[in-house]
Amino acid sequence: MGFQLTNSMLWLIAAIAFGFIEAITLGVATIWFAVGALIAWVISLFDAPLWAQVLTFLVSSSVLLYFTRPIAQKVLKIGHTKTNTETLKGKTGVVIKEIDNIQGIGQVKVSGQIWSAKSFDDEKILEDSIIEILDIQGVKLVVKQKSKGEES
Repeated sequence: MGFQLTNSMLWLIAAIAFGFIEAITLGVATIWFAVGALIAWVISLFDAPLWAQVLTFLVSSSVLLYFTRPIAQKVLKIGHTKTNTETLKGKTGVVIKEIDNIQGIGQVKVSGQIWSAKSFDDEKILEDSIIEILDIQGVKLVVKQKSKGEES
């Protein structure tokens, strides 16, 4: 008699393969399929029919992926690279070159750095005005002029 590949062996091979893919990609995506394959492997040990094994794999993998992947991504902070630009929102700065959206000009100085800027409401903002950063679009800060009472 020769070597015979059983369903149990196939599920273990699938679990190892999915685990390997997860290890090299670190995307927290295929780990759920590895767990699903292990659950299907356990079912195969009880001589469940192939359709039940496949259904178990699909359902368990899908449920795990749907309910636990967002939690894992949040905890492990996967798929989100924080940059220093995110820390700029809400900060104030000074206009060093008049902001005019129509002409596409304007620069501000924030925390010692000079940034291109555009006005949130399309109004011109004069040089030396105090601004607040509302958003970042590409490499430009989207700013609004702070009123006199808001200056700090």
